[in-house]
Amino acid sequence: MIRSFACERMLPLLALMLALALSPFALAADPGGAKEQAQRQLTQPGNNAPFYRDVREGANPYQTTQVRGVETNILVQPSGQTWRELRPPISLTGGLLIAVALLAVFAFYWWRGPIGMHDPATGKLIKRFSDAERFTHWTVAISVCILGITGLVISFGKVILLPVIGYTLFSWLAILSKNLHNFVAPVFFCALPVMIVLFIRDNFPERGDLKWVLSFGGLFSKSGLESPSGRFNFGEKVLFWWMATILGVVLCASGAVLLFPNFAQGRELMQTANIVHLVCAMVMIFLASFHIYLGTIGTKGAYEGMRTGYVDETWAKEHHLLWYEAVKAGKARQHFADDAPVEVKTQIAEAIKA
Repeated sequence: MIRSFACERMLPLLALMLALALSPFALAADPGGAKEQAQRQLTQPGNNAPFYRDVREGANPYQTTQVRGVETNILVQPSGQTWRELRPPISLTGGLLIAVALLAVFAFYWWRGPIGMHDPATGKLIKRFSDAERFTHWTVAISVCILGITGLVISFGKVILLPVIGYTLFSWLAILSKNLHNFVAPVFFCALPVMIVLFIRDNFPERGDLKWVLSFGGLFSKSGLESPSGRFNFGEKVLFWWMATILGVVLCASGAVLLFPNFAQGRELMQTANIVHLVCAMVMIFLASFHIYLGTIGTKGAYEGMRTGYVDETWAKEHHLLWYEAVKAGKARQHFADDAPVEVKTQIAEAIKA
């Protein structure tokens, strides 16, 4: 009886002593992991940094997940922290860039005012844009405006709008912005390539571009005399190549990665696409601010030209002299439109009068 009682008491003690005796050999077998972790527990109890460092680097052979695909057995994704750290400064820089663009537009309008014409309108109209060109342009333009505004709400709404309008109203606005952004994006995807095909032939370098660059088209001359240019001047060409063919294409590609997350792309690719999308969108809005200004209140007759498709002969001569001469000589695809509706002639004349 006494012997069995002693055995029951001594066996656990012997097992514990044996475990302590063998522990140095067990730790020596894993010098970079368990040993370091055991030593750390003596000085910093509860600090599991070595373990999670191995997990983050994928060095732990025992980590496993139920996910199957590009992120199988990834428990901790280090690039996520990089993404979280990059977004705030990029958003702030983009916001400042847009603010600078708006201030520059207001300052230029205050200093120069609308760019008008020196000679009166002749009433003779030129068909500057076809119906297909106008439809495609306005489809892209409206979609860009919707995407830009909703994107700004998504990016800055929590910081700027939420403290002002409150949680309830901002919740509705954020949901509306997200859905508009997601459903208008495919319209932009489809219309952008069509616009590039329609306008690319008139946006290659040609004679007159260098002179326009040297004088910056006369924009900063209060005399208002513009350098001769073709159908589109060098500034418009720069905006076309950057906004449509570079930034627009990159926005479509990165947006597709974000909009359709079910095509086996991992979180790291989507985080990279998010940063690229954000940077390109901010630069796009920056450039679009100048294009919208010069195409509306900044230049008399420009908005009506894209809205109706027609421009007055005097407008063409003063803003795009080389193109006007080509039209007059019958060397351009565009032509004089003697059959333009009377209401269009009246609208153009009212828009460009001094």
